[in-house]
Amino acid sequence: MIHTRICDILEIRHPIVLGGMGSATSPRLVAAVSNAGGFGTLGTSTLRSEQITAAAKEIRAATDRPFGINHLLFRMSDENYAATLAARPSAIAFAWARPEQDLRSIFARAHDAGAKVMYMASTAPEALRAAQAGADVLIAQGSEGGGHVGWMATIVIVPMVVSAVAPVPVLAAGGIADGRGLVAALALGAEGALLGTRFLATPEAPIHENFKQAIVASDGHDTMLTELHDIASGIVWPGAMARVQRNAVVERWAGREWAVRQNQASIAREISDARKAGDADNTTLLFGQDAGLIDKITSAAEIVQAIAAEAHNIIRTRLTACVRN
Repeated sequence: MIHTRICDILEIRHPIVLGGMGSATSPRLVAAVSNAGGFGTLGTSTLRSEQITAAAKEIRAATDRPFGINHLLFRMSDENYAATLAARPSAIAFAWARPEQDLRSIFARAHDAGAKVMYMASTAPEALRAAQAGADVLIAQGSEGGGHVGWMATIVIVPMVVSAVAPVPVLAAGGIADGRGLVAALALGAEGALLGTRFLATPEAPIHENFKQAIVASDGHDTMLTELHDIASGIVWPGAMARVQRNAVVERWAGREWAVRQNQASIAREISDARKAGDADNTTLLFGQDAGLIDKITSAAEIVQAIAAEAHNIIRTRLTACVRN
């Protein structure tokens, strides 16, 4: 069994964390990851305060294991944060703060509520800012990941962040979908891994079955970084691009961002309608390059167990065999 400081801090068996992917997480998925020995995290970007309260109760009814709640700082409301603090999760995860936001006071409120603080950063200076504000765990996010990311690859940003924030422990995120990725993260100085796309291809993920099948069918090369998703949604993320599948709707508008801005309301409606209908070609699908490592829909518990077992085996056999006295 692989045991790191992350296991002690989050009180988990395996250093494997579910990313708080907004509407792509659910109480069922969070509880499944936590029950398997990982750390489930609920995304809140589409929830109201009363929904956060209800979701936390639902998670607790399904697991007695630790779990977290995630917030996007640039759009977090006071009501939603108050609901999260009242729910008393084991950890509160944050990401994408605006430069003027006071991280120290935000983190202090979490600590006062008895929660650990995790912060996702795509640059070393942003990670250091969070560490100096009191974060207990930093997440170094590489551009291979799905959804909103920065520009630096995981293999580079992880050791940069590890060096910048030492001795604060770091989780690696972006492009990790199996035990090999976890071992690589450990080799880079991280003490665990945060996964998003891999947990989307599960029965527990609250996304349309067609979207799960799109991930399975992807070779990872059919993703790209773009502003189209955010322009269409009308939400500007501070410093982020979105990794999406290059499907029909992206092909239709790539290079014509001016037209998307001009017709934002109608295009947003078309994308939303396609999402509700499960039309994988005409809505924006946010997933990472690690889709190329995913070949089937697998339960969240099986994923956690398989990653932990594969990583343990690699370290005990393959890597040990590389060492000579």
